[in-house]
Amino acid sequence: MKSSTKLLSESKAARWVALIIVSFTMMWGYFLTDALSPLMTMLEEQMGWTSFEFGQFNWAYCWFNVFLFMLIFGGIILDKMGVRFTGIVTCVLMFTGALIKYYAVNYISPDASAGTIFGMRTQVFVACFGYAIFAVGTENCGITVSKVITKWFAGKELALAMGVQVAVARLGTAAALVFSPMIVKHFSLSAPLLFSAVLLCIGLLAYLVFCQMDKRFDAEVAQQKTEPDDIFKVKDLKLIITNRGFWLIALLCLMFYSAVFPFMKYAASLMENKYGVSTTLAGIIPSLIPFGNLIMTPLFGSIYDKKGRGATIMIIGSLLLILVHVLFALPLMNYWWFAAFIMIILGVAFSLVPSAMWPSVPKIIPQKLLGSAYALIFWVQNIGLGFVPLFIGFVLDKYCRAGVRVVNGTEVTQYNYTLPMVIFAMFGIVALLLAIMLKREDARKGYGLEKPNVVA
Repeated sequence: MKSSTKLLSESKAARWVALIIVSFTMMWGYFLTDALSPLMTMLEEQMGWTSFEFGQFNWAYCWFNVFLFMLIFGGIILDKMGVRFTGIVTCVLMFTGALIKYYAVNYISPDASAGTIFGMRTQVFVACFGYAIFAVGTENCGITVSKVITKWFAGKELALAMGVQVAVARLGTAAALVFSPMIVKHFSLSAPLLFSAVLLCIGLLAYLVFCQMDKRFDAEVAQQKTEPDDIFKVKDLKLIITNRGFWLIALLCLMFYSAVFPFMKYAASLMENKYGVSTTLAGIIPSLIPFGNLIMTPLFGSIYDKKGRGATIMIIGSLLLILVHVLFALPLMNYWWFAAFIMIILGVAFSLVPSAMWPSVPKIIPQKLLGSAYALIFWVQNIGLGFVPLFIGFVLDKYCRAGVRVVNGTEVTQYNYTLPMVIFAMFGIVALLLAIMLKREDARKGYGLEKPNVVA
């Protein structure tokens, strides 16, 4: 007689619960990623940080991931050890990095009397070191979560699931942009970092719950299999590095994200300098991007699942990205409501490309290599996430000073953001060209990027 107990691996409710749990963990990682993003002016006012030091801090995100290849090793470990082991380790790294950042801002003096390390003020360097450790955790956690979703949603609502994960995670970014300035005003400049560490503890506990579900999932799948798994071998990595379609996606990711995440690091400062809004409102306006993602990314993911057109979706998103940065560069309509409208357009672009890009990778790369494939894409992406903020900070410090303004009785630097916006627009143009090339490559190789994901 057939058992009435439904298998976890076949339960729609179970896979969506698993998705929400891992997305919840990522959300708190994203909160800490941008906990200091809306505080550039406060860091200058209270700690004496320059725009270049703020750029150095954001550059630290790639120190270990890029220069020590921690993302590459992380992907290999993920494919060898699985999502449970890798996910727990990444959560611990995120928590450790959060504590170090908190210690730097709260306990180390910003004065020159504290000395320097490698030519950087001690406080700045230690904050960078903590951010670098955190980045190893959060980026490898992102890879792990991507593989979790591919594993649990294979042949099902894959793009929708990835869209939901992105949307929930982006709520962490939105919360950081909105609430960090408020937390600082009521407590201290280091308070958002301590708050982040507490949230990351909660995220780790949530991931431990998922691990129990995933262990049962694997046991059920193992019982149903009649053939042995195709085991990961390091030599199989050549299937990734020799794939032209994979590299087009990786470079598209680099260019697109270089025009979005580094921009968000400076978006609050842009709002203050160009549109003359308060520090609090300057954080709220950029938060429209992730809040918009909450609805639009799952929507576009669902469209990709049912209708296909993944490469076309990426082209449209890249076009909108260019439009946004051109509008921010032009010296017109310097009103906060117009800035908010442009941010909404950026939110649409930022929903379109990720909703199609991440679910396209499993169409090009075999399941057993997905951890390594996502790791290599994240490694390429981290080059932009690290160096572009450093470059923008240098450009602002060297070429964009436009006098001073007074904030809470203290003089801070006024910046002209026209040149940085032009630079971001150029990244968007390259992303568009890569998206067009990817569509042509798909037509030539038949990856199925323009076809639906859901198996009928």
